[in-house]
Amino acid sequence: MSDLTPALLLKAYAAGIFPMAESAEDAEIFWVDPEQRGVLPLDGFHLSRRLARTLKSDVFDVRCDTDFAGVIRGCAHPTPDRPKTWINREIVALYTALHDQGHAHSVECWQDGRLVGGLYGVALGGAFFGESMFSRVTDASKVALAQLVALLRKGGFTLLDVQFVTAHLKRFGAVEIPRAQYRRRLATALRRRAHLPAGGLTGAEAVSILQSSTVTS
Repeated sequence: MSDLTPALLLKAYAAGIFPMAESAEDAEIFWVDPEQRGVLPLDGFHLSRRLARTLKSDVFDVRCDTDFAGVIRGCAHPTPDRPKTWINREIVALYTALHDQGHAHSVECWQDGRLVGGLYGVALGGAFFGESMFSRVTDASKVALAQLVALLRKGGFTLLDVQFVTAHLKRFGAVEIPRAQYRRRLATALRRRAHLPAGGLTGAEAVSILQSSTVTS
């Protein structure tokens, strides 16, 4: 067990670094400070027509912060496409503590009373640090991400940090920016007062917010 505490973790985020483990089985945690940082511009989210239809259909019951433990377990669970994850027991405990303190949040997709996808991350000022997401049925993680962006925009956030740009996130508009530029944007975001709207959004509400300044295809 390391000396990492929830308070130290928040200070690290404010300084632009975040923790990871090599694998779920590895007890060691190391700090990451990428030269190129992945961000998803909140005013540049790419909402496809198909995803907009899925959101409007309300095929998922989208909730916030009702089962944070279930979401982080889902993100930590290996899948055929992701046989190895970086979320070990200490990370689960630390982020659960942050959630209990009101700093970490989950966006969840439910279907027929079952948690089928979602994501979690940390909020500080006007910055949200996305950590991980998972999906057990088609489109669940995509809907959770779209809902998160809509919630952040409605709540006054200005920065969505996704750490690294994957091919999946690139489809939604994620880009890489240099470390120095990221830190400037982070400093500005941390000075803002923002909040995640309680109760979440309907699919139609999320689409309306996202389409107000995004390009559809």
